[in-house]
Parts: sequence; structure tokens; C-alpha cells
Amino acid sequence: MTVFKNLRKRWRAGIVAVAAVGLGLSAVVYTQGASAATWPSATGTVKLTASKAVSGTLDGGLKRYVGSGALGGDSQEEGQDPLFVLADGAVLKNVIIGSPAADGVHCKGSCTIQNVWWENVGEDAATFKGGSSAKYTVTGGGAKSASDKVFQHNGGGTLTISSFDVSDFGKLYRSCGNCSTQYKRTVIVKNVTVAAPGKTLVGINTNFGDTATLSGITITGDSKKKISICDRFTGNKTGAEPTKTGSGPDGTFCKYTTANITYK
Repeated sequence: MTVFKNLRKRWRAGIVAVAAVGLGLSAVVYTQGASAATWPSATGTVKLTASKAVSGTLDGGLKRYVGSGALGGDSQEEGQDPLFVLADGAVLKNVIIGSPAADGVHCKGSCTIQNVWWENVGEDAATFKGGSSAKYTVTGGGAKSASDKVFQHNGGGTLTISSFDVSDFGKLYRSCGNCSTQYKRTVIVKNVTVAAPGKTLVGINTNFGDTATLSGITITGDSKKKISICDRFTGNKTGAEPTKTGSGPDGTFCKYTTANITYK
């Protein structure tokens, strides 16, 4: 049984070893409020001392990538460099991002992130920086130990997050509330498994026309429903703290119903 070093003590869950899955990898399942995903075991470790540029497709073969040297940060400090920089149209898949994770992955334009696992999120897991027509896809994989944001949307376009697992997090998704250049942003979150503790699934700026559509959301370990599903803000371009204006489904900006959220 593989036990990940970055599991936090407050995860009281028992750990049950399961048989090899998929590519024949051993894995562990976390229960009782921790992540319900089957996390893959790393096939090796790669240390990056500088951001790795990706154009085309990088298939990591489920190796664990970690930062070292100048990329050795695992804090929430702003301005860290990413481990991976994805060019417009690039694909990053079958990668485990360990700790230190620095600022994770940056997408310069449209990109695909497939079966990528963040064991301990640093500043952010991934940041999306494309223009207004960019399309970003995150499918499969998971993230845990994100004291703030998992996915940060600074550019424009549409981000689709599907079949993803998140646990022990601040926000799964945030449309930048105070970037100097603002956009209308769209996020689609579907078939995502969420494990408490966590604060917010989605945060959007209604004054810039953002929309969030959620479906097939399963939340575990949150019997008191403390995790907010969709928060609405008035964003700005000045760098000031954005103003929260509401939460919950409204049919216009936060598009979902109670039937789209399942608690276990």
C-alpha cells in the first residue's frame, strides 16, 4: 500500500488498500470524508529546476514531477513560477504533481489537462490565461491540500472540469476578481467528487457576465453543508478585494439546482 506523505493529520479516514487498476498500478482509497478517488502510484520522480514548456502532447507516464531549486516552493505565496507552461493547444496528461508544486500548470491558450493528479497544491493547481475564445479542458485526475484555489481563471474563454476529484481545499474554481484585464468567463463543472473540508466550489464575477453551470456534483463528509456551491462577486480591475454579492443558484449566473448536488 502506498501512503502519500502529504496527507494531513485531520484526515481521520481509514485507508484501505485496493487491487491494481487501469494500468496495473497500486492505489489507495480514502474514506470517511477524505478523498474517494483511486489515486495512482508514481512510476518515478522527475525534479524540475525551471518551468517545463509543453507544446503538442506531454504524456508523463504517471511520473511524479516536483519543483526543486528556484521551483522549490509549496506555499501560497503569489508570483511563483509554474512547473509546466502549456502553449496554445497543448495537452498534459498522465502526470502526478507532488510537493513542492510551486504554481502548478499555466495554460497560455486553449489546453487539455487529462488525468493529472496534484498531491499537495502549491499556489494554485492550474491557471488559465488564454483569450476570450480559449477553451480549456480538465478531465479526470484530482487535487488535494489546496489551502486556497485549485483552478484560477485569469484569462477569458471557457473552462470545463469533468470527472475530477477534489478534497481539503479552499476554492475549486475562481474567476479572477481583480485582474487588471477582465473577461466574461464561463465554467462548466460536471461529474465531480468533492470531499470536505472545503470552502467554495465556484466563485464568479456577475458584473463581467461570468456563468457557472454545475451538474453531477457529489459531496462527502459535509453533513452540515458548509461548502458553498457557487459564490457571486462584483469583480474589478484595480486589484482591490472583490465584493461578494450572493451565493446559490439563480438561474442566470449560477446555473444548477439542488438535484444537481448529492450529499453522502
